[in-house]
Amino acid sequence: MRSWRDVGLGLMAAVAALLLPPTAALACPGQTQLDMNACAEADYKRADADLNAYWRPVKAHYDAIGAGDVLLDAQRKWLAFRDAACAAETAPYAGGSILPLVHWTCLARLTWARADDLRALMPN
Repeated sequence: MRSWRDVGLGLMAAVAALLLPPTAALACPGQTQLDMNACAEADYKRADADLNAYWRPVKAHYDAIGAGDVLLDAQRKWLAFRDAACAAETAPYAGGSILPLVHWTCLARLTWARADDLRALMPN
């Protein structure tokens, strides 16, 4: 008989796989937990690169208008929030093989969202 924890882990893996962008799913066809973990990590790295691509011009613009310190403070606080939020999301899976998938998926989801926020701050 399967425990509720086993059912929850299986459900979480399925949900996490659905949360990956379609391009990530196509680039990472693996079916093992290690493959899914690696795919989620790769997606996070793409999100981080996207965020950094927006960060540079937005920060330069904010520096030019005298608001660079405010933006930098906000970014540092967002990083602390992101890390704390993902630690909370992964806490129920401590010691489980799905923990890296949940962790990377959380980091990617929040980083993609922050990249969108930064894109909205781009100078016209």
